[in-house]
Amino acid sequence: MPTPLPEPAYPEVRTDSALTVTVVIPVFNEKGNLVPLDHEVRAQLLSVGGGAEILYVDDGSTDGSADSVAEIIRASSGDGIRRRLIRLGRNYGQTAALAAGIDLAEGEVVVTMDGDRQNDPADIPALLDKLEEGYDVVSGWRRRRRDRTLTRTLPSRMANRLVAWLGDLPLHDYGCTLKAYRRSLLRDVRLYGDMHRFLPVYLARIGARVTEIEVSHRPRTVGRSKYGLRRVFKVVLDLVLIRFMARYSARPMHFFGQAGLLFFSLAAVVTAAMVTFKYGWLRLVGIEYQASFIQTPLPALLATFFLGGVICLCFGVLGEILIRTHYESQGLRPYRVAGVLDSRES
Repeated sequence: MPTPLPEPAYPEVRTDSALTVTVVIPVFNEKGNLVPLDHEVRAQLLSVGGGAEILYVDDGSTDGSADSVAEIIRASSGDGIRRRLIRLGRNYGQTAALAAGIDLAEGEVVVTMDGDRQNDPADIPALLDKLEEGYDVVSGWRRRRRDRTLTRTLPSRMANRLVAWLGDLPLHDYGCTLKAYRRSLLRDVRLYGDMHRFLPVYLARIGARVTEIEVSHRPRTVGRSKYGLRRVFKVVLDLVLIRFMARYSARPMHFFGQAGLLFFSLAAVVTAAMVTFKYGWLRLVGIEYQASFIQTPLPALLATFFLGGVICLCFGVLGEILIRTHYESQGLRPYRVAGVLDSRES
């Protein structure tokens, strides 16, 4: 059993905030970090005032993390902060754990953070203050990371620049789990794969106001990291999907149509080259070269490009049918209403 920590000195309680906050903490084999983390998060939630809860999501831990959280919940009953534990059936990954926490969160604001204590709960009030300035998403920026440079920091910086460029959202640190969201924006969001780090990109595409602030990053003192270099390749693959979903989820024909147009254009260029070689038109520029169609690989290339164009158009049509079926069968709308002003209510 871990040695209980002394009761921390809590900061003065603020009563000027009307925000109701749910802090979602995915947990996977972090038993040694949970008790001190709970004390820190509780202290900050008491300081911001209003209703608050801590929602732990155990992602199939094998070291007794779920039992540790259960003990924390039993020992902290009546201390002013609600706590809940969600136990997943197996290890699904951080995105699934965060998705489960977001789906079950009851606060008006959802704050996500890691369970390894590298995110500093003392940054939570700053995230909430930034939200109150009118933003919908506030992302943490670990400007001074406390990780290994070659295996963690450098690959992360490269991936962040790539995501910022392709996602058209200039954030510095997409991999930082410490973020604050208005829950109303997350209501219809479904997370798959490793998509949690791209939530700001997706939400910005539907009109959310996104910003970032610098947050502290602490060295890991207990346990070991669950990430490696292979995460960079997963990020790239997921980014391709999120870019497609953000820009073309409601109009797949625009994406596949552009690809088809490119293939047909290449086919036209190859056709022109074939005719030029066939009739020796290169003499017009001083080049003596003539070859029939079957003497070059151009006919095969022409067929490849032409069939590629046809296939892209077919995919576009199928995509349009699937999108319409998706929206109409579930009563969804391809837009989000941010607000309504009615003269009768003025």
